[in-house]
Amino acid sequence: MKHLILGAGPAGVIAAETLRKHAPKDEITIVGDEAEAPYSRMAIPYLLIGNIGEEGTHLRHDAQHFKKHRIDIKRGRAKTVDAKKKSVTLEDGSSLAFDTLLIATGSSPSSPPIPGIDSPGVHPCWTLDDARAIAKLATKGARVLQMGAGFIGCIIMEALAARGVKLSVVEMGDRMVPRMMGPTAGGMIKDWCKAKGVEVHTGARVDAIEAGTPMKVKLSDGKVIEADLVISATGVKPNIGFLETSGITCLLGVLTDEHMQTNVPGIYAAGDCAEALDMVSGKLIVSAIQPNAADQARIAALNMLGRKTPLKGVTQINVLDTLGLISTSFGDWQGVPGGEHAELTDRDAGRHLSLQFNGDVLVGCNSIGWTEHVGVMRGLVEGQVHLGDWKDKLLADPTKLMEAYLASAQAQDMHALVRSPA
Repeated sequence: MKHLILGAGPAGVIAAETLRKHAPKDEITIVGDEAEAPYSRMAIPYLLIGNIGEEGTHLRHDAQHFKKHRIDIKRGRAKTVDAKKKSVTLEDGSSLAFDTLLIATGSSPSSPPIPGIDSPGVHPCWTLDDARAIAKLATKGARVLQMGAGFIGCIIMEALAARGVKLSVVEMGDRMVPRMMGPTAGGMIKDWCKAKGVEVHTGARVDAIEAGTPMKVKLSDGKVIEADLVISATGVKPNIGFLETSGITCLLGVLTDEHMQTNVPGIYAAGDCAEALDMVSGKLIVSAIQPNAADQARIAALNMLGRKTPLKGVTQINVLDTLGLISTSFGDWQGVPGGEHAELTDRDAGRHLSLQFNGDVLVGCNSIGWTEHVGVMRGLVEGQVHLGDWKDKLLADPTKLMEAYLASAQAQDMHALVRSPA
């Protein structure tokens, strides 16, 4: 069989390796649109900090890895997919046939329509080429303005701060990390960053960038900030435009079922471009985090080989280090209609905990500074553990997460064991 994978990121690589493990004689081709060896975008901040070299971003550190495993790496970008003929046409005009296809094309930065956004000195932070350009400009003392203080933006901010720049951050939301944190937690992260010397502007947007040395960045609140480098970190969007005439159903991303298969038999999707079921909320989401991409890729590959294997679902999981402040967000952190919640905040200690319940199940949570409970929070949310009387105890004292987990999860496991056939 011929297996074709579009995308050379973590999802594409893991899928190819899974295919090779279970199908030693099949043909496997990965198509990637960058000249680099397959690498992880999540490693780029560590490259900018100086913790690793460029080779440290590579997904596999043996230069012969893909050759040894007979995985063909081809450079190109998909232009169209012909599902009936089972072929993909690349932008260079060439075409590739397939028996099974995996769409793992990831996502790309979404560039806001701002006058001057294409000026020299304005860069996203997404590729190794971007990192090289940023490294030249983000020298000690350089004035850097970053647009966006979401999850990705905060990771980039960590790297910029480590380079000793004078950093300003502009976020349209009323708080930092607005898609991951509630008002209290997002405000605490903002206060922390300001205390670390970062100039933070929330509830503001960049209206225009005037090219020059330095650039002049005009904000919606009337302020003008001079910058030697502007970084755009205002979000990403799935790379699915080439599927417009393919007949493959796309919503926010490529729509998949529990086997990561699209509406077209033999065509699958995984990673940041795939839309899959959120096990907690029961909603379809694009969960653009690497652990979910890895799970989806492995499941997709097994199903491409006819090994019917369902994905248990994806979870909205975020653990963020913002200049040394650890924050987490799991599941339906904003709560559900009719649900109850508990919240505990100690600003002086830099600690915050917010728990969201649906009945006696913990469906989401936010935390700052509660690093000892990260695994427990994830276990309770992902496991959809029925807490029973422990729900009321957590409403009274949210810090008893560990005790609640040990009592409730073990009881639930024991109940399942008793009910299972011998």
